[in-house]
Amino acid sequence: MATRSQTAAVLLAGALALAACGSGGSKPSASGGAATGGKTLVIDTSFDLKTGDPGRTYEPTGLIIGKAAYETLLTFDGADVTKPVPALAESYELAEDGKTLTLKLKQGAVFADGSPITADDVVFSLTRVRDMKGTPSFLLDGVDVAKDGDSTIKLTSKTANPALPYILPNPALGIINSKAAKEHGATTDAQDKAEQYLNSASLGSGPYMIESFNVSSQVVLKANPKYYGTKPAYDKVVIRNVEAATQKLNVQRGDSQIALNLSGDQVTGMPGTLQVKKTASANVIFLLANQDSAVSKTTTNAKFVEAVRKGVDYAGLLELAGEGSAQAPGVIPSQLLGALPPEAATKRDVEGAKAALAASGLSNPSVKLEYPSELTVNGLSFQPLAERIQANLKEVGITVELAPAPVTTALDNYRKGKEEMGLWYWGPDYPDPSDYLAFLPGKTVGLRAGWKAGTAKDIEAAGEKAASTIGDEARKTVYHDVQNKLNAGGPFVPLIQPSQNIVTAASVTGLEYHPVWTVDVADLGVK
Repeated sequence: MATRSQTAAVLLAGALALAACGSGGSKPSASGGAATGGKTLVIDTSFDLKTGDPGRTYEPTGLIIGKAAYETLLTFDGADVTKPVPALAESYELAEDGKTLTLKLKQGAVFADGSPITADDVVFSLTRVRDMKGTPSFLLDGVDVAKDGDSTIKLTSKTANPALPYILPNPALGIINSKAAKEHGATTDAQDKAEQYLNSASLGSGPYMIESFNVSSQVVLKANPKYYGTKPAYDKVVIRNVEAATQKLNVQRGDSQIALNLSGDQVTGMPGTLQVKKTASANVIFLLANQDSAVSKTTTNAKFVEAVRKGVDYAGLLELAGEGSAQAPGVIPSQLLGALPPEAATKRDVEGAKAALAASGLSNPSVKLEYPSELTVNGLSFQPLAERIQANLKEVGITVELAPAPVTTALDNYRKGKEEMGLWYWGPDYPDPSDYLAFLPGKTVGLRAGWKAGTAKDIEAAGEKAASTIGDEARKTVYHDVQNKLNAGGPFVPLIQPSQNIVTAASVTGLEYHPVWTVDVADLGVK
């Protein structure tokens, strides 16, 4: 996640909450610790949490909670984000022109108070998110929401919007009980005042309800007795705000059943009684070379960028990142539709890099590499990555001056397109390849690399075609084309997807890491 207004929040959050899991047989004590008895799941994570209001939620911890307490029209099956599946909607259909998405509502679904979910609740909920201008409002930019009869919803966009089915599963678009919400200040504009109430109450239809909510210490969820679907395995879920070192201790001694924020080093040597799940996260760490000649006369040289691309030791970076990490063949992560296959990844070619540098006409170039000093992504610090890249490029004949800065300072330079070279990461705002068109000239990330619209017309044309293409296979083909063109002539060097490390008690089953909501606690079972 790193676009529009949420960029700062996500980059500051770094590796905070990107995985979860649990086990049975423990009950929270008065102090928030765990004691014996009952079916309670205790999850330790580093909080990135602002609100319990689904329409304002965009932080990782909030999305875990929102997924548990509120249902969306569509969802994903486990960790598979390549195909949206029905949830509150029993079916959906995207028009041939990609402008209208029609959804038929499931019959028999009820809110936590037992009242039926209606088309009016859906229209109110989605319009509220779009128009009260909270962080997730951009998800429905330009989308008209209307009902067509009592059980049909039509979402209409002015231009083709094939990403919409992939956007709707976001917990921020959870459907709320509009009648109850209005009684507590909910509106469909910026005057909405329901957030405080929604921090302490559940107006959704999810398998869980919010029992208590504290943005700095812990959130307690309890099973929804009126839930009409498959009942969750745990009666209670306690999500605690705990630093990584303590998370490790707690899960080892059984005080918790899930630790979400451990680095590769921290999960090494875990006892055999615990389960360690290591999988590539959906975060892509990349280098950028500024294309604004006012910023640099060096990084604007296409042959210089080629030398960098060929000079990086990708295998060495993977070794540094640890088991479970993966090389990023393109800017779209491996979990998403349109990701390039692993064999498309760039391989290190020192001689080729030296030849490209010679062809650039630059003599002993020196560049400044900026990155956030205190930021970690999935427990991985940018500092050792930058040092490794510096050593790699020295072998090629490029001098790299490391320029770490506090995240606020680094982020400011990055956003303003002032970094000569930058080391950053991008995670999906929603699991659709269209989110990565931000890397094209004139778009959000493109401009951060000084890459103005009109400077790479073939890549821009490929991006425009991709944005309006309908159908999974056709979209896969066009997004491959966009990324291949980016790799050949763009200012970005995709590096790695760092590992997502999740530790659980042996009794926990059903854990699947999800790039949007980290983990679906209602899917977790006990063995």
